[in-house]
Amino acid sequence: MRPLFFIVIGLCFSGLMQAADSPQLQALKQQYKRPDFIPFPADNPYSADKAQLGKMLFFDQRLSRHFNMNCATCHNPSLGWEDGVAVAVGDINEPLKRHSPTLLNLAWGKDFFWDGRAPSLEEQIRGPVEAEVEMNLSLDEAVQRLNKVNGYRQQFRKVFGEAINADNILKAIATYERTLVSGTAAFDRWVDGDDNAISAQAKAGFELFNGKAGCSGCHSGWNFTDNRFHDIGLPTDDIGRAGVTGNLGDNHSFKTPGLRNIGQRMPYMHNGSLPNMDAVLGHYISGGIPRDSRSELMKPVLLNANELAQLKAFMATLDGDDKPVSLPILPI
Repeated sequence: MRPLFFIVIGLCFSGLMQAADSPQLQALKQQYKRPDFIPFPADNPYSADKAQLGKMLFFDQRLSRHFNMNCATCHNPSLGWEDGVAVAVGDINEPLKRHSPTLLNLAWGKDFFWDGRAPSLEEQIRGPVEAEVEMNLSLDEAVQRLNKVNGYRQQFRKVFGEAINADNILKAIATYERTLVSGTAAFDRWVDGDDNAISAQAKAGFELFNGKAGCSGCHSGWNFTDNRFHDIGLPTDDIGRAGVTGNLGDNHSFKTPGLRNIGQRMPYMHNGSLPNMDAVLGHYISGGIPRDSRSELMKPVLLNANELAQLKAFMATLDGDDKPVSLPILPI
């Protein structure tokens, strides 16, 4: 539940940008402060060797039936850990029906996939590996393949103290994915006290984001997501979360995406239907398609061209100073 002071601040935020030392502004900024550590589950704790093993598997095409895909096919580090196209493309070059979501900051996530059907990151990884339209390789077959590679046999024994098995494949990849954290952004430096880190236009955009524009109703916290599911009124035949819950109220509802490194992650939405940030903002200010399942938070918002530019300037401050990702040397 969002703290009460966050709601109050969102209602009476106007004018606070002129007072950098305002207690209300400082309290609001703390709602977006980067965490100090990465959380790992008790049943899959972090180790550097496990993360390195997971990285090898993440980039290894041996986890796809036809040796033509790996996890990075749809989650490219150069494209915000997405793939730059509207919808993902699977095993036999068949377009899928949903956009590849980013892998950034999943250590803080829950209920994975656009529809939340996977309760853990480990289970989420199982999905694309085994799905016939994606990597199309059963984990049993993956175990057989990896067991033929001496380097993998040694690495799994070193990390897990046992032979290769399906659960440990998932645990290794999940450990690596939890280390994929967006880099420090100009916004973070501003939150930490550098008043010159972002422009006056971006600061005005932050005011709009938390006030008049209503963006923070769903895009909250340091990763700018409530990790919940909403129907935002997009044209779509995809029933989304309702396919998991069976609840008609969840029709066309999809998980709120985080906004970190959002400038690298075009196109946008669960189906990649909005090509750029102008289209995204245009959709939100329209309120979307009215229907029974549409979120109560989705309402038309009157923003002028200057205010839209301010929102875009703020969003640009969320792109982190991410370091290049080196490719692992795969065992043979």
